[in-house]
Amino acid sequence: MATLWKHRDFRIFWCGETVSELGSQISIVAVSLVAVRSLHATTFQVSVLVASSTAAFLLVGLPAGAWVDRLRRRPVMITTDLGRLVALASIPLAYELHWLTMSQLYIVMFLAGILTVFFDVAYQSYLPSLVGGEAVVEGNSKLTVSSQIASVVGPSLAGALVQIIGGPLAVAVDAASFGVSAIAVTAIRTEESQPKKRSNPNLRLEISEGLQFVFRHPILRAIAITTATSNLFSSTMAAVEIVFLVRVVHLQPGVIGVVIASAGLGGVIGASTASTLARRVGSARAAVIGIAMTAPVLLMPLSTSANGAILFAIGWFSMGLGATIYNVNQVSFRQRLCPPGLLGRMNASMRFVVSGVMPIGALIGGVIGSTLGLRAALWVGAVGTTSAIFWLTASPIGRMRDFAES
Repeated sequence: MATLWKHRDFRIFWCGETVSELGSQISIVAVSLVAVRSLHATTFQVSVLVASSTAAFLLVGLPAGAWVDRLRRRPVMITTDLGRLVALASIPLAYELHWLTMSQLYIVMFLAGILTVFFDVAYQSYLPSLVGGEAVVEGNSKLTVSSQIASVVGPSLAGALVQIIGGPLAVAVDAASFGVSAIAVTAIRTEESQPKKRSNPNLRLEISEGLQFVFRHPILRAIAITTATSNLFSSTMAAVEIVFLVRVVHLQPGVIGVVIASAGLGGVIGASTASTLARRVGSARAAVIGIAMTAPVLLMPLSTSANGAILFAIGWFSMGLGATIYNVNQVSFRQRLCPPGLLGRMNASMRFVVSGVMPIGALIGGVIGSTLGLRAALWVGAVGTTSAIFWLTASPIGRMRDFAES
């Protein structure tokens, strides 16, 4: 993990993304707590709020990849960072003016979601050109470690900030973090080559090429279905977790932040060990082991006010640990496998499938939570999440030691 420490532009990029991730983790908790505590949102309203932040993957996920492949990736990242800064800054402003409503939260999270789609596609497509193909695993590991550390610190800090200064002002911290990210990306000196211009651009054809690359490749297809299953049902849990912890387990915001941060702690360990595990047992086997390690999420629905947050924290810790080991290995494989000119569309196609199910999962959680109860929604999510391993083991990956790279 020492090579990229000497890479100036990667260090700058890494620092900017670490700050941005920290701010984003604060908002994940803070915005939901604003809805529950300040605007007295119902279970279904909170689930719609969660869904609105990921709905963009369904609406613009595929064309985003085609557009990003036509453009230089760095300007896309800078523009989307600044857009998210403006969108999120409107929440504390509206709160101070006593104008804040659930409708505004829906709109802001939806717009931020659209910008995040473009940023994420550009970011995953930009990394190989920044560090080179041989350093992609190291780059992903370092970035994932930072992301997971932010997942530990962010929710805990969010809970404390909500109690001290209130949720809307806590969201302002996230808005500022996107400004830091934009400055960092601007400071990168590495020249990015201009994408090849197509003689007859055809958006539908370009989108189709990305989808075909994913679904005609048996390993990519298995990864897409596995990740989509996990994301669908984990979103079902995420949609009701804040309401469940506030109204069923009766936790304070500071404690809720610590509980949710347990996923980040697991992620830090997972990111730190993912490449080592891959070298020892094989990258494909490491991905299967990662998915298997998420099974303790089945403990989360057993949480009560009597046992407090311990079972919920164990479940989220295991989810962060296992999912990160899985993601570091499968994302690195995808980036090495795909031709540079197709990276944006491949990543967008993957995002469309694996993240496009998230708003659906959130709405499912809201409906089940409103009709059958919050605990029932958690059970559906937990059982569904653990079922994802069957897609992986039934595919060629279940018989492989390492991912093939051709």
